[in-house]
Amino acid sequence: MSSRAPTETGTDGPFAADPVDRSAVAAVGLITLFVVALATAQLTAAKVISLPLPFALPVVGADVTLPGAALAYALTFLASDCYAELYGRRATQVVINVAFLANFLVLALVWSTLAAPGVDPEISAAFETALGPATNVVAGSLLAYVVSQNWDVFVFHAIRDRTGSGVLWLRNIASTASSQALDTAIFVGVAFYAAPVLLGVGDPLPGGVLLALGLGQYLLKLVIAVLDTPVVYLVVGAVRE
Repeated sequence: MSSRAPTETGTDGPFAADPVDRSAVAAVGLITLFVVALATAQLTAAKVISLPLPFALPVVGADVTLPGAALAYALTFLASDCYAELYGRRATQVVINVAFLANFLVLALVWSTLAAPGVDPEISAAFETALGPATNVVAGSLLAYVVSQNWDVFVFHAIRDRTGSGVLWLRNIASTASSQALDTAIFVGVAFYAAPVLLGVGDPLPGGVLLALGLGQYLLKLVIAVLDTPVVYLVVGAVRE
């Protein structure tokens, strides 16, 4: 039987000593950003958008075709890299893997809402069309997430172990660039080829279309990885001041 005295309700936690402690506020903020961006990405992944380019690229063409979740999902890497730099590898892996389980809660809540009888059939149909997650997209996004996010943390800290606390830009760009490549390859391959072939969900896309879709997505994600580096420096610097 434990002899430890019970603590008074409301006195524990990261804000016990200082209610505006920067490290604690940043931890809560980054986790919130990660989870919100991830849930948004899960809900918007089914919509495919097309962004015009100022000039045509080989293979990709004059437009970049990508899931509507691309920007929201890119924010998860920004949040996880900031969190990894500030709080370490183990803490970041906990956030990533708990958030992976939270994906299923999001899906369960969406599916239960879709299954519930609606008062207005037109609104119910529109709601199901907009939010009804396709099996192939769900399978591709979940597998891509769990592999790429854990790879991102691994590469980030592998570089940090070798270079020390300097060159934050290198580990941010290298970890995000390599993990986004994995994410894109897995998502496109599973959602638009493997799932249609193995599960019979829709028709698999031709190889040329898959290549253009994947390359276009990756180029945009790579640009975002470079552009978010100053933001990572700002966040980390603000917390460590």
